[in-house]
Amino acid sequence: MASWSSELGGRVPPADRKRRALREGLVGEEPLIAVGAHDAMSARLIDVSGFDAVWVSGFGVSAMAYGLPDLNLVTMSETLDVTRRIDAVTSLPVVVDCDNGYGGFGNVVRTVCEFERAGVAAVCIEDNLFPKRNSLYQGAAIRELVPTKEQARRLRAAKQAQETDGFVLIARVEALIAGHGVEAACERAVAYAEAGCDAILIHSKDKTLQQIEGFLEAWGTTGLDVPLVAVPTLFPDFSATELKQKGFAMVILANHPMRASVQAMEETLAKLSGDGRAADVDSAIAAVDHIFELVHTREAIEAEEAEVR
Repeated sequence: MASWSSELGGRVPPADRKRRALREGLVGEEPLIAVGAHDAMSARLIDVSGFDAVWVSGFGVSAMAYGLPDLNLVTMSETLDVTRRIDAVTSLPVVVDCDNGYGGFGNVVRTVCEFERAGVAAVCIEDNLFPKRNSLYQGAAIRELVPTKEQARRLRAAKQAQETDGFVLIARVEALIAGHGVEAACERAVAYAEAGCDAILIHSKDKTLQQIEGFLEAWGTTGLDVPLVAVPTLFPDFSATELKQKGFAMVILANHPMRASVQAMEETLAKLSGDGRAADVDSAIAAVDHIFELVHTREAIEAEEAEVR
C-alpha cells in the first residue's frame, strides 16, 4: 500500500510497475481479482485486504462521489479527478470504468489518452450508446448499441493514440445485456480484439451462465488469444476460481464495497435517529484510531516532528 507521503507528492509506485503487474496477472495461472472502489478510502481497504487490482466503478463514482445515477451524467474530467485520488493511495493496478468513453469517436480517443497520461494501469470502454444506461438496471430487454464497425474504429484509434506499451485497453461487450444474443456478442468481441484491444469484458444478466458458456464456446473457435474479463454481479454464485476454469483471466467484484457502505451507513443512521446517543452505534462502527491508522496519521506526525528535531 502507498504510504502517507504518496498523497503529499512523495513516492507513488511507478505506473509502469502497476501496468506490468496487471499484464502479468492477465496471463497468470490464478484468477486476477479486482474490487470496485468509489473513493480513496475504499481503494485503500481493497489494497490492505490483499486483492490484485482496484476497479474504479463508474456506478460507484456516480452514486457515491456525486450522488447521481449512472447515466453519463458524470463527465470524463470528474471521473479522472476521483481516479487520481484513488490511484495515489494504492500500490495495486487501477482499472477504470470509463463507460462509453463519454461521447463519440473523439471522446473515446481523448478519454484513453487522458487516463493513460494520469498513470493508471487500464481503462475499460463499453459499446453502449451515449448517454448510457447502467447494465444492472432492469429496463427494456433489447436496446441499441454503437454499431460494431464504428466501435471497433473508435477502439483502434484509441489504441493507436496510446503513448506507452504497458497501458491496457479493455473492450466491454454489452450485446448479451442488450438482448442481441451470443452470435452478436462474439462478433463484437472478435472485432474489438482485432482492433487491438488487450482484453475483452463480456457481460451478461444470465444467472445460469448459459449465455456466457455459449459465448465461451464460440470464442474458443476464433483462435484469438486475448484475455477475457468477467463481472459476476448478476451471476454471484460462481467463484473467481470457477470462472477462471471456464476461461476468464480477470474477475471484477464491481460494486460490493459501495453497497456495503450504503447499508452500513443506513443502519448506523437509523440507530442514531432514535435517542441521538453516539454510544448506541459504537460496537458497529470503526474505531477512530483505526481510521488514523489507515491514513498513516502516526507516520505523518513522526515525519513532521523529526524535521523539527
